[in-house]
Amino acid sequence: MNTTEKTDLLSLLPSELEELMISMDEPKYRATQIFPAMHKGISPFDLTNIGKSTKQKLDERAFFFLPTVKRKLISAIDGTIKYLFTLHDGNCVESVVMKYKHGNTICISSQVGCRMGCAFCASTIGGKIRDLSPSEMLGQIIAAELDSGEKISNVVMMGIGEPLDNYANVIKFLKLVGHEKGINIGYRHISLSTCGLVNRIDDLAKESFPITLSISLHASDDETRSAIMPVNKKWNIESLLTACRNYYKATGRRISFEYTLISGKNDAPEAAARLASLLNSSLRPKNESESFPIHVNLIPVNPVTETGFSASDKAAVDKFAAILEKRGIRATVRRRLGADINASCGQLRRAEENIQ
Repeated sequence: MNTTEKTDLLSLLPSELEELMISMDEPKYRATQIFPAMHKGISPFDLTNIGKSTKQKLDERAFFFLPTVKRKLISAIDGTIKYLFTLHDGNCVESVVMKYKHGNTICISSQVGCRMGCAFCASTIGGKIRDLSPSEMLGQIIAAELDSGEKISNVVMMGIGEPLDNYANVIKFLKLVGHEKGINIGYRHISLSTCGLVNRIDDLAKESFPITLSISLHASDDETRSAIMPVNKKWNIESLLTACRNYYKATGRRISFEYTLISGKNDAPEAAARLASLLNSSLRPKNESESFPIHVNLIPVNPVTETGFSASDKAAVDKFAAILEKRGIRATVRRRLGADINASCGQLRRAEENIQ
């Protein structure tokens, strides 16, 4: 599909859609017909309440496209669905639909590939190809709902890519996904994960989105973190945790910390003690009255052939969690959903596209 010179309809807010209609000598109320229909997965070109001449004008100026399902894997264990979606230019991204008692959650991608270079992550192998548009992020949700027949109530931006490395498009996506005339997913049901782009965390704190921020920490000292996460060489742990404190002060929204446990790398009891000391001293200084709510998600690393890393055993994971809890840090071990379909992001895309 040649979209170079055309307007991406699904990336438009209602006010922007009204402006497009006016520029086409169409009444602006057309936007109220088109916007909610698109968010239900209905193409404007299929609407029966819009005339042929309007559709012709639209076709000359704009396009509507939803990701299409290239591969779909369903877990026999827990019903988790993993999608490999094809975009309009042939690139692919992954999304995962997870079923919980409180509703269905989708983990979406924000980029094709990733340039962050985290040593344990399959998504970054082969680097970043391009950013996703707002419509391509939104389209993953719409396409998954249409295909699965399941209503999605929670969104996790933790798939392929670094969301804050695609900042402007992610902000536009958030405005679209939370719009009352669209999918209308509440911001408190949206979580955004970042490896630690401090400048963008500061920018996000100034936005009006009460989302949950999730920080990929994965180490308790700069030497270890820099070895597995190159971003730490630009923004070290101290600057990252300062940004987290400032974010909490500005928004009042809790921050969760992701900690991937890699056997022999960062899972020793001493590392757990250092992590607890670091978080308590950095986020709960004695001279401040407020109590920063600290929650650490412990994630045994997913095996990826190219990394050579292996997951910590259950005893090491449990001991790590117990040390954190004893020192006042709430810790949970993330339940691995879709274990039989490799539901962690990046691996299905790599296998399909044979990325080197």
